[in-house]
Amino acid sequence: QVQLVESGGGLVQPGGSLRLSCAASRSIGSINDMGWYRQAPGKQREWVATITRGGRTTYEDSVKGRFTVSRDNAKNTLFLQMNSLKPEDTAVYYCKAKVWLVAASVYSDYWGQGTQVTVSS
Repeated sequence: QVQLVESGGGLVQPGGSLRLSCAASRSIGSINDMGWYRQAPGKQREWVATITRGGRTTYEDSVKGRFTVSRDNAKNTLFLQMNSLKPEDTAVYYCKAKVWLVAASVYSDYWGQGTQVTVSS
């Protein structure tokens, strides 16, 4: 199991930047996929970005070139650097870890509680 706590959200003007962090309760070095999702008011939660244990990254089309996902395994932390923010990026942002449960031989998803990002002038 792993507990995840996001931070770094807030109010920012269009064109501004924020850096989200997701602190894990244990080592993330053995966790393969970690990612960010977001949920805007009245909408379903959507995938934003993923990073593998090896550092391979993938992004949802609308954030490509603006957002960067990274991980610091030594600090057990996942990051999301968000630049050139737009009003449509407003949402609650969640981090997720896909953890292999050895005893059960299955993957299980663990989520943080979310952090609010509001882009508005």
